[in-house]
Amino acid sequence: MSNDLTLETLVSLAKRRGFAYPTSEIYGGLASSYDYGPLGAELLRNIRDLWWREMVNKRQDMVGVDSQILLHPQTWVASGHVASFTDPLVEDKETNKRYRADHLIEMWMEANPGGIDVVVEDLSTAEMAALIVEHQIKSPDGNDVTAPKEFNILFESEIGVVAGEKSKVYLRGETAQGIFSNFKQVLDSTRVKLPFGIAQIGKSFRNEITTGQFVFRTLEFEQAEIEYFFDHRETEWEDLFKSWQDAMWRFVVQTLGVNPENLRWRRHTDKERSFYSKETYDLDYNFPFGYKELWGIAYRTDYDMKQHIEHSGKKLEYLNQTTGEKFVPHVIEPALGINRVFLMLLADAYWYDAENKRTVLRFKPSLAPYKVAVFPLLKNKPELVAKAQGIFENLTDHFTAVWDERGNIGKRYYYQDEIGTPFCVTVDFDTLDDDTVTVRDRDTTDQVRVHVDELLPYLRDKIR
Repeated sequence: MSNDLTLETLVSLAKRRGFAYPTSEIYGGLASSYDYGPLGAELLRNIRDLWWREMVNKRQDMVGVDSQILLHPQTWVASGHVASFTDPLVEDKETNKRYRADHLIEMWMEANPGGIDVVVEDLSTAEMAALIVEHQIKSPDGNDVTAPKEFNILFESEIGVVAGEKSKVYLRGETAQGIFSNFKQVLDSTRVKLPFGIAQIGKSFRNEITTGQFVFRTLEFEQAEIEYFFDHRETEWEDLFKSWQDAMWRFVVQTLGVNPENLRWRRHTDKERSFYSKETYDLDYNFPFGYKELWGIAYRTDYDMKQHIEHSGKKLEYLNQTTGEKFVPHVIEPALGINRVFLMLLADAYWYDAENKRTVLRFKPSLAPYKVAVFPLLKNKPELVAKAQGIFENLTDHFTAVWDERGNIGKRYYYQDEIGTPFCVTVDFDTLDDDTVTVRDRDTTDQVRVHVDELLPYLRDKIR
């Protein structure tokens, strides 16, 4: 990531090149909502696939589920979301716009370094109210705001078509509860034994007031969560917690190729940490707007399981086949925001090559939306086009590839650099004579000649 990279630059690139756009833009858009374009859809798919491969497929102690967005409403009563899934909001007294009180305080602190020496995450609603009054913190429009109040951020809906017979439901606020509610079914239908984890990737929804941080915080977002179940009497939770922290770090640094200098671990303070959690850490990334949570990990003890036992009346216990004992397992939860990974990868890969005056997204090749671009040197030479098309069709059986014949070769190279394509293959007149093509490297701009018969193994070695 370039040191002077701004969020505005990143958003402009994302929109211009088809990574992400404001949703429903032809109607003026929808606040805190974005659609992912052709390149964004490919990048998201690569993130999901790599996470699932590393966190589920490669482990003997992991299985996956795919639960519904609409769960039984009692699920959210049991989890505590109906009663306490809230944000502290203030209202602009002139415009009636609402803002999160903690975000306004953070913005004021950034604009006034040293003005307040507090950890915002630790503040109660009353403490936020006092700070807003004491420091005369205004809305982004410069107006006075009301005292903060807690607002529930679950989205409500209804099931049914007949008035008076409709029942209230909620769009899920997290994917975790669909894992807990399926614990017994997973035990009964598989051969898992403790310790083991259940993973899920899916959409969640929160009626949040956001502060213009692009896809970092949106109304609809995607999570990749794991609930890892274990017997806390036989397994030291600290060791298990540390092993998952190590796995999280390896995934971000090695699998995704992110610069570790832009990462940090942050331990939740006692006041910030959820009451049911015995330990919580965030893996933060240094986004253009500062360090923010990418991935959280919490030791949730047996809180969720006991809540669902109490509210459902079902026995969600594990049977020790050796001793015959039944007990409620404890849980460690690593929870990742897929959309935040998307934004992190754009920021971390962004590089402006001042010498060659080009913008480059230096994605790790395995993550790039397109792994290879194929060009005929000239689009008006049928023999070059036919040869290039044959190579393209062969490569698409193995990689996501893109065809490009517009403009001169230099402009095509620079376009592919800007969208992160690691290799470009050019078919020229020499190809017709000796069956070799030019392969250009995105990061170095180095070019080598490779025989067509060796092209696939050459690219495989570079991309894996």
